[in-house]
Amino acid sequence: MSEKQKERAGNYDSSEIRVLEGLEPVRLRPGMYIGSTGYDGLHHLIKEIADNSIDEAIAGYANKVEITVLKDGGVRVDDNGRGIPVDIHPKTGKSTLETVLTVLHAGGKFGDGGYKVSSGLHGVGSSVVNALSTSMSAEVYRGGKTHHIDFDMGKPTSELKVTQGSPRESGTSITFYPDPTIFTETVEFDFNWIVNYARHQAYLTKGILISVKDERTGAGESFYFEGGIKSYVKRLNNGKEVLSNDIFYVEKKIEKSEVEIAVQYNDSFAETLKPFANNVLTPDGGMHVVGFRTALNRTINDYARKNGLLKEKDDNLTGDDIKEGLTAVILVKLPDPQFEGQTKNKLGNPEVRGYVDKVMNEYFSYYLEENPQVAKKIVNKATLAARARKAARAARDNVIRKGAFEGLNLPSKLADCSSKSAEDCELFIVEGNSAAGSAKEGRDSKIQAILPLRGKVLNTERARLDKMLANQELVSLIKGLGVGIGEQFDISGLRYHKIVFMTDADVDGSHISTLLLTFFFRYMPDIIKEGHVYLAKPPLFGLIKGTGNGRKIDYIYDEEELEKTLTEKIAERKKAGTKVDEDAERFKQAGYTAQQRFKGLGEMDAAQLWETTMNPENRILVRVNIEDAEKADAIFTKLMGDQAELRKNFIQARAATVNLDDLDF
Repeated sequence: MSEKQKERAGNYDSSEIRVLEGLEPVRLRPGMYIGSTGYDGLHHLIKEIADNSIDEAIAGYANKVEITVLKDGGVRVDDNGRGIPVDIHPKTGKSTLETVLTVLHAGGKFGDGGYKVSSGLHGVGSSVVNALSTSMSAEVYRGGKTHHIDFDMGKPTSELKVTQGSPRESGTSITFYPDPTIFTETVEFDFNWIVNYARHQAYLTKGILISVKDERTGAGESFYFEGGIKSYVKRLNNGKEVLSNDIFYVEKKIEKSEVEIAVQYNDSFAETLKPFANNVLTPDGGMHVVGFRTALNRTINDYARKNGLLKEKDDNLTGDDIKEGLTAVILVKLPDPQFEGQTKNKLGNPEVRGYVDKVMNEYFSYYLEENPQVAKKIVNKATLAARARKAARAARDNVIRKGAFEGLNLPSKLADCSSKSAEDCELFIVEGNSAAGSAKEGRDSKIQAILPLRGKVLNTERARLDKMLANQELVSLIKGLGVGIGEQFDISGLRYHKIVFMTDADVDGSHISTLLLTFFFRYMPDIIKEGHVYLAKPPLFGLIKGTGNGRKIDYIYDEEELEKTLTEKIAERKKAGTKVDEDAERFKQAGYTAQQRFKGLGEMDAAQLWETTMNPENRILVRVNIEDAEKADAIFTKLMGDQAELRKNFIQARAATVNLDDLDF
């Protein structure tokens, strides 16, 4: 310890301890309260305010919620609920409205007098939004009066003002403006995010009307679903061939909780399961999902044996067999939800497992008995899945071996990199042997591996695992990645933290990329979710100036950039007094000697491919994200499924405006 450190240690006393008051901790560490200060955190502000209005609807006190993006960048959330109380709070000596908006852990989510069911875990939402906004205003309509108060950065700038008359009988209106010093990435709200949020909440709260407006563009939508989660399941299965048009649905109260479940099977090989607790999506599942799966598996196996669809010698159908083609929404409402972490990704209440198990087991048994044709289709589909699973296991045992991470048993056509640090390594999946040859020659062999593809890979949207493992191109890819497949999938074994699809910039290249994305989305979604998948963007044009050793090429990546570049170069030449031949080709008017269009990666030599598409200093990579898994699922079903009419409609709707060379699915 240095002398200076010793001196400081000797002076360590109460003056060194900082006490944060009020909402100071929120502004100092916003990520602790909203997860991040980027795009997700910004939109979480809307959720925190709107969820309070949704809670009023869940409690039966509101049936309308409106979210408006204002022209000046703010957001207003209105409801016709009871209105936040405005009387003096006995503990703070301030109005309850001011208390709720300025004190952490103050709200109707605590104690017996507030909400019986609420989406809020910690009850910090409104005050956190206030703290992270440059300004906020709140209006409450109660008893024929309007109560108004303003805030800056969480601190009141006015007393509670009360005026006679109000625009509605009761309700709350809150307007806020996010602080750009906190949200440094962006303070511009994405209207599509708001639309998706509103749609989901309307599905989960049947009988509520949720409207969204964007004053910046004039756009607006409204959502109302009398069927609730039944309507949600119908939407999730849109474009898929269902085993029955009927949707199983049950809603049951148990003690102080409620269980609501909707189920419908389709003929696909994928499962779509949406579990919610108090309207909060729990993507990592939890006790409600455990109870659902246990009851579903037991009920289907019991029915199958009772009705002779499974013989005594047959093994029970597994959970993997039964979930094939399953679309289900589980919604539980309980007074004290115990989520794991502030992100609320998993529900931990142990009693919920029993509630869901009991309801699902009893009522789904009735459903199967009363709908024998549907029950038989479900069992037969699961039985086929069991056979395919056994075949896939045998195939998998032949193509996947332990030790792939250390480089054992890698595909022969993989040109691997020398580094063993997965964080640094990149795998380029390359279309065609010609482009692969240039990529191998031009790459940085320390960190860049090359895996060539021969032709188009199998469309895995309509293929089970056993068929997929008979496809040599996909088997090579699985081996190279090192994560296994199916039951053995383990993302910790991923050998490359950047997986780059490098295909031609044309329709065939886009098709190959879509086939690869389908494979990853259906069989290895965690690799996409964790941000490891990228699309390379090779140039479409080369503008050539000079010859021989003085030859220089400007690479252009799309038609729009080409036109902009040529226009700017021509303007520069004219401004400099250079005579321009207006009848000459555009590239010559701009001062270039030739223009080259790259029809494929194979037209580039190794140096060009490195310079334009592989060199980390120059290349353009587009990371693939799954921001809305439902939308992604619908797109893959539409483009890669077996219903040609959906693809036809998709193409016809875009035929007049799309540039095929730049097609982006």
